[in-house]
Amino acid sequence: MSVSAIEKECVANMSKAVEFLKQEVRAVRTGRAHPGLVEHLRIEVSSYGSTMELRELATISVPDPGTLLVKPFDPGTLKDIEKGLQTSDLGIAPQNDGKAVRLPVPPLSGERRQQMVLQVKKMGEAQKVVVRNARRDANKAADAAEKAKEISEDQSKDLKDVVQKHTKKYEDEIQSILTAKAKEIESGA
Repeated sequence: MSVSAIEKECVANMSKAVEFLKQEVRAVRTGRAHPGLVEHLRIEVSSYGSTMELRELATISVPDPGTLLVKPFDPGTLKDIEKGLQTSDLGIAPQNDGKAVRLPVPPLSGERRQQMVLQVKKMGEAQKVVVRNARRDANKAADAAEKAKEISEDQSKDLKDVVQKHTKKYEDEIQSILTAKAKEIESGA
């Protein structure tokens, strides 16, 4: 395996970890209503015989900072959407008005905010582990390529240095995402 191929695979794995974290933290409640809270919820739709994401079944809007409005594309799925929202781990009771489902997003208590911050930190740590595993895999690939005489000892050392720089960059990016989300949760923004 060439030096550039090893580096390219390593960077791809690290960037996937960061993108995954960005998606994960979007779904974490901050005390303010935003579509990211529910758009990726999987809803069991009996009339379609499948499970779909909420954003595929309805438009999700924010009529005011404390409410989400979920309007199904197909009125026949309203009951399924309501049931899916009730059984989700959001902790929000949906209100069905016959045409749409309203989700009043209550403000978070101080204790709940701290729990959310810890949850976000755990998500970040998990993705930092993924980044470090990508570094380990790249270093192993460099050692294997050096042993197989595909690359020189200097190339292997240089590659490991570059991989370490990428690791630091992506860990810093993960940390900045965590810091921003923690601040958002604590302020209730």
